[in-house]
Amino acid sequence: MENMAVIKSYNIQDIIETALLEDVGSGDITTMAVVDRNVEGSAEIIAKEDMVVAGALIAEAVFKTIDAKIEFKAFVKDGDRVKKGKIIAAVSGRLSAIFIGERVALNFLQRLSGIATLTSRFVNNVKGLKVKILDTRKTTPGLRILEKYAVRMGGGFNHRFGLCDGVLIKDNHIAAVGRIAEAVCRAREKAPKNMLIEVEVKNMTEVKEAIIAGADVIMLDNMKPSVMKQAVKTIGKAALIEASGGVNLKNIRAIAKTGVDFISVGALTHSARAVDISLEVVN
Repeated sequence: MENMAVIKSYNIQDIIETALLEDVGSGDITTMAVVDRNVEGSAEIIAKEDMVVAGALIAEAVFKTIDAKIEFKAFVKDGDRVKKGKIIAAVSGRLSAIFIGERVALNFLQRLSGIATLTSRFVNNVKGLKVKILDTRKTTPGLRILEKYAVRMGGGFNHRFGLCDGVLIKDNHIAAVGRIAEAVCRAREKAPKNMLIEVEVKNMTEVKEAIIAGADVIMLDNMKPSVMKQAVKTIGKAALIEASGGVNLKNIRAIAKTGVDFISVGALTHSARAVDISLEVVN
C-alpha cells in the first residue's frame, strides 16, 4: 500500500502554484480591468448536487496562495456527505483575489469531490462484505497524491503509490522472464526485504503456478466471478487475493461475494466525473 516517504516528498504547494500559473499566466485581464483591487467582499462555495466532499483544504490553500489575508471558513470537512445546496465554505477578502483563484480552487474541489463521491458508491455497493476497495495508478499525471487522498475520503484504500512502492509482477514481466516462478524468485532476491510479492494471473493454471511460487498476493485479472470463486477456494490461506479488471458498480458486489480480500478499481480515478460546485458572491 502507500509509501508515506513518497507522499511526504510531494509538495502540494508546487501543484497549486503550477495550476495557478497555467490559469492566471501573466494576470487576470478581466478582473484587473473591471474590479478595483482593494474592494472587499464575501463569497460562498455551494454544492450543486449531493456529494462526498474532498479538497476543501486544497481550495483554501489556493486562495491563500494568491492573498494570505483571505479568510476561508469551511462548514464541512473532507469525507463528509453533503446534500445539494449545502454551503461548503465561505471566502472573504479582496474580491479580485477571490476571482483570480476561483476556477483553480473549484477545479481541485470538483475533481477530488467527484473521486470521493464515486468511491463512496463503490464502497456502499459492497457494504456488509469483508473486502477493501483499492485504487490504482491510473491517475491524472501530477495529481496522484491528491486523487489517492480523495479515494480515502470516499472510504476506499490506496494500493501502491508508485512503482517504487511495491512489487506487482504483471503479464509483461512474466513474458520477459518466461515463468511466474522465475519472476517471483528474482523479486525475492532483489526487492527490499519483507516487501510483499504480488502476481497478476489470468487463469487457473497461473493461479496454481503463483501459489507454488510463493506469491504473497495473487491478483485475479479480468476473471468471471464463477472462476474467481474457484480461484479463491484453490488459494485458500496461501495468499491474499485481489480482483481487478472490468470492475463496475453493477458487478462489484458479485465479485466481492467470491471471497476476495481486495478489489482494485481503476475507474475511481480515471473515470470519476467532476461534481458540480459553484462560487457565488454574496456581498
